[in-house]
This record gives sequence, C-alpha cells and structure tokens, in this order.
Amino acid sequence: MPGFLLEVGTEELPASFLSDALVQWQERIPQSLEANSLKGDVQVYGTPRRLAVLITGLPSQQPDREEEIKGPPAQAAFKDGQPTAAAAGFAKKQGVELDALSVRPTDKGEFVFVQKRISGRPVAEILTELVPQWIWGLEGKRLMRWGNGDARFSRPIRWLVALLDETVLPLELVNGSKTIQSDRISQGHRVLHPEPVTIAQATDYVTALKSAFVTVDPEERVNLIKEQVNAVAENLGGYTVIYPDLLAEVTNLVEYPSAVVGKFEPEFLELPTEVITEVMVTHQRYFPVFKPGSFEQELLPNFITISNGDPKKSDIVAVGNERVIRARLADGRFFYEADLTKPIESFLPQLEKVTFQEELGSVRAKVDRIVKIAEQISSQLELAESQSQRIQRAALLCKADLVTQMVYEFPELQGIMGEKYALASGEDTEVAKAIYQHYLPKGAGDVLPETLTGKIVGLADRLDTLVSIFGLGLIPSGSSDPFALRRAANAVVKIVWFDNLPINLDNLLAQIATDFAAKYHKDQALLTTALQEFFLQRIRTLLQEEKQIDYDLVNAVLGENDPEYTERTLKDLLDVRDRALYLQQIRNDSTLDNIYETVNRSTRLAAQGDLDTKQLEPTTVVRQELFQKPSEDALYNALIESVPQTQAAQQTRNYQLLVAALTKIAPAVSNFFDGPDSVLVMDSDPEIKRNRLHLLGLVRNHARVLADFGAIVKNL
Repeated sequence: MPGFLLEVGTEELPASFLSDALVQWQERIPQSLEANSLKGDVQVYGTPRRLAVLITGLPSQQPDREEEIKGPPAQAAFKDGQPTAAAAGFAKKQGVELDALSVRPTDKGEFVFVQKRISGRPVAEILTELVPQWIWGLEGKRLMRWGNGDARFSRPIRWLVALLDETVLPLELVNGSKTIQSDRISQGHRVLHPEPVTIAQATDYVTALKSAFVTVDPEERVNLIKEQVNAVAENLGGYTVIYPDLLAEVTNLVEYPSAVVGKFEPEFLELPTEVITEVMVTHQRYFPVFKPGSFEQELLPNFITISNGDPKKSDIVAVGNERVIRARLADGRFFYEADLTKPIESFLPQLEKVTFQEELGSVRAKVDRIVKIAEQISSQLELAESQSQRIQRAALLCKADLVTQMVYEFPELQGIMGEKYALASGEDTEVAKAIYQHYLPKGAGDVLPETLTGKIVGLADRLDTLVSIFGLGLIPSGSSDPFALRRAANAVVKIVWFDNLPINLDNLLAQIATDFAAKYHKDQALLTTALQEFFLQRIRTLLQEEKQIDYDLVNAVLGENDPEYTERTLKDLLDVRDRALYLQQIRNDSTLDNIYETVNRSTRLAAQGDLDTKQLEPTTVVRQELFQKPSEDALYNALIESVPQTQAAQQTRNYQLLVAALTKIAPAVSNFFDGPDSVLVMDSDPEIKRNRLHLLGLVRNHARVLADFGAIVKNL
C-alpha cells in the first residue's frame, strides 16, 4: 500500500509555532483523509527547519461509492408520464439514461432521483488537492508574509518534498513571483551536514534525515535530551530537574541535540536559589544542577545547555554560555544587594506609582483594599488577635516586592523575593511565607498555600480583583479573560474546600461589593448578582471536572435558578461540596435508588401545592382531622419521626442521617401512592387536596436539605 511523505522546509520556526503546528496536523490530517474516504497511519514530525508528515498504509485510490442525487420535482420532470426537457437535462448532467431516473416522495413532495456509482479517485489526485490546505490551514500567532505574495506562514518556506512511494508528487506553492515546486531534495543539519539530502522513497525519510544529523521525531529528541542532561548531571556529582516547559522549548529549538556543560563562579551561589534558577531556566534555557540530597535544592556552580551545533565544539559553546550567565548573575547580585539595603516596608510608598488598573488606581490602593478584606475574613473566622495581626501585616506587605529592582528585572520572582526580603527585614516567618504563598495556586494543578496567613491574604487579593474588575463591567466572555478572573474564583473555592474554611462567601461578596459601589458609584445589587452567578459557574465546573460529580447531581445540589440554593451554596461552600460528594457516593453504591422514586414522585406533585420549601415540621401545616385513610396517618407519623434526624443532618452535615430518615419514610410514601390504603392526592375537595400536597411537600422539603431530587436523572 502506498506511503506518502510531505516535508515543508522553512527558515527557523519559533518553538511555540512548531509545537502548535504538530498538534494541528496530528488532528486535522487524519480528519481530512477520512473526509475523503481514505485511511492511513499518520506520523507527524517537526524540527526548527521543517514540518513533515509520513502517511503509510494508504490505498491507491478511493473506494467506489453509491450516491443518490436529487433532481427536479417530479411534476416538472414528467408530463403525462413522459419525460420533459428538465428530466432529460438532469439525466444528461448525471451521465445516465432516462430510464435510470426514479421518482419518490419527500417531505416537500415528489422528486426525481438517480442512483450513481461513483468511481474512487486516485490517491495522488486527492493528495494534490489536500496538501496546500494542510499547509496554508495552519494557525498561529504573528504569521508573516514574505517575498511579494500574500501567502502567510510562520517563516518563509524554502523547499517542499512530496513523495508517493518513490515518485515525486507534482505540487506547487505559489507566493507572488515565488514558486516552490515539490521535489525529493531535503536539507540536512546546517552545520553538521550542509549538503542536500536526497530521499529515495517516502518511508526512507526518518533514516535519511538521521544520516544527515537531523532527528525529525520530537519524541525521540525529548528522550535524547533527557538522557543526556541526566547523564551529564550525574557525572557532575549532582542531579537536575527536567522542567516540562523548558524541555518542550529546547526540543523544538534543536535538530540534533547535544548537551553542553558550563560553569560559573561559586560566589554567585550566595544568591537565592530561585534567582539563579530563574535566570537559567526562564531567561537562558539552561538546566541547573543541584547537589544530591540537598534539603532546599542547593545548587552546584554548573549548568547544562542543549546545543544544536557541532558537539566537537562544545567547549567553545560553553565559554559563550558562561559569559552570558555570568553577566546575568552579576546583574542579579547587584539587584539583590541593593534591595537588601532597605527594609521591605520601605517599598510601600513606591506602590503609589504602579498602576493596578487605570480606573482602579495604584497597587498601593489595592493593598489597602486587601488589608480590609483580610480583616473581614479574619472576623468571620473569629481568629485569635495574634493570628489576625499576622494576616494584617502580610496583607500590607504582600505586594511590596513588586517595586524592588530584582522583581522589576525578573517579574517571575514576585512573591518569592518578597518572602526573602521580609525575612531579611526581620518580619515574622509566617508573614514572610504568606507574601509568597498568597499567589498560590498559580494555575490548575499548582500547590495551595500552606499557612493560614497565606490562605487568607490570597483569598482577599483574589476577591478584591474579582469585585473590582466585575465592578468595571469587565466580565469574562467566551475564552477572553485578560484578568484571569476564572482562575481567581477557582482558587478561592479550592482554598476554602481544601482547608475546610467556614467562610460565608455570600456575605463577603456583599460587603466588598457595597464598599466598591459606594466609592465608584455603581449598582451594588447588580454587581453582587453578577458575582454570585460567576461563582456558581465556577463551583459547577469544579464539582464536575475536579470532583468528578455527575452533571445532574451538580444541578441537584446547586439548584436550577433556585435563589434558596444559590444563597445556601455561597453561604457555605463546604456544605455544597459535601452534599455533592455524598450524592455521588450513594449513587455509586445504589443507596440513591432506594429513595429516588418516592422522593422524586413526591417532589413533582408537591410543586402543585403552596408549602414553603423550608418547612419541615408537620404539626404546623398538616391537619390530621382531614385524613381519610390510614396511609395518611402513617406518612404523617413517619415525617414527625424524621424531623430530629433531618435537623441533625443540617447542623452537622452528616447527610447519612437524612438519607436514613428518607429510606425509613419511603414505604409510607409508597403506600400513600399505591398501597391498599392509597389516596387520590388531587382530591375534589380543595382542603383535602391541599392537606395531601402538604404531606408530599414535607417529603420534598426533607429531601431538599440534601438536594433538589427533581433535577436528578434516574439511572444515569
């Protein structure tokens, strides 16, 4: 079966574009083949100078297929049983005889149809059409034009290889006056093999390029880099950390990876480890080397780089790298020493000159808001005075390092340097840690703050951002979220859940929104409502995606446009989490099945009554003198017995008590509906009907303490 090779040779591609392009081709090319009734094994390759795809197992042509083609209406195609010009024209166009036409009804009347057998096209012909679509269809940031044409690509295209087995597939990429024609000639490594590479047939591609010092498979380059870096670090008597982002970037910057060892003066090790690794990893794309068994990842005065040059000239490469890192570390040492000459608190006035957001003023103003919100959270949690003071101090200092020379030069070190400078200034250890930890988590999967001080300051910071940005009407829409508000709200919920913090978020949002609305003359009610809806969306997403709760159970605990559940959710985030987890548990162990039918049926009928959904006590809303059947007495007594258990479940969040009570009620409800003493709920007497609906409403209300059973789908 034919194999097809396409290689697009370019000037050096940005690592980010190469990474994205590989993903796009891996997804789109199989889809494109399938849309043309073709199948094959698709392998996508790429280096900084090329994008390639090798497809093996292709058929020589498409399979033949039957296709039904709709023609003109029957009344236009035939008159008095004889074909008209319309029928003749349709038959001629389709290349069939008139007797091949058939008439059959459709929802728009009778039409003429013809069944045609369409022969499959040669695969070479189809590929000739698809390849330009694959190339020009690639998306990316900052695509550029080159030459005098309108074609856009990440970098200029210099050559094109297209082979169907051993035959060149004739293709042209036209860009103004520049035309690139397909051939079997590729290019090897710029330094190690500057001569052209002739590829005899498609399946020789990987081997042919490897002989020219080009490893086209990114996964193979990843493994080579990891092996080399780890081996070099071990030879140096240490170990390294393979940072995923760094590994991905350097993999897409080289065609023939070669590890190079560099060194720097040990005196630079006096700098904080984070400063040195930041310079190496983020700014220079170097792998740091750590001492084995070091408690705080102490560094060795070495680093490892991945070169794309001649391994024999590694010493020359190392000297150049050492010159660069030495200068960067010298800068870092200067900034560090200059910052340490002043206590961290002395940087606060400079925050007045840093704008948080144009309409919201400076970062110093934001700090004042964080301090106030942190105080409100501390008050809610009824923290000890000493703890509250640490929180207030950390809130005051949490942004001070933003105006230090080190963080100005290396913004990625915000918080990290704040902790270092706070400790150097004699601040309390927990206060210093909170300056760093209040930024956590920085993204999905990141660690959460460890100290209570860091948690509270982090919550205050994010709540201020959320309320302030929402207050300006800058609400995230679609994928646009420039202020990372979704991430901020997720972090608030995660911190509360992880540490079981009994925070009333509803009250907090109202307090903060009231202060904001008063200062900036906004509508407090609209702002609060928007924030409530936003947090409900985030809670819904976290329950489904991170806690793996079924969608209908999430609907059941959050309620669907139910103000009672909205208020309850935001007042007690721990409760909504526990209810969702417990519901999922009793679904998984089938306990839910034992109560679902009776509770759900009661819930549906109770909706036709007028009983308040918070009412649990039967004696105040049910009139025993209206009972006509023993089943009514039995249900009434069962409900009275359930009240203490339901109330205990409410107070302790032990919903097993509630489910046990509902399980005990279930037989009485079943008998009420279908037993020998069953009743007609919708009795002709309005008082009896209302009384019976109240009984069912009480069943619903007890269940609502856990969830809205009307939202639960049976046997999901």
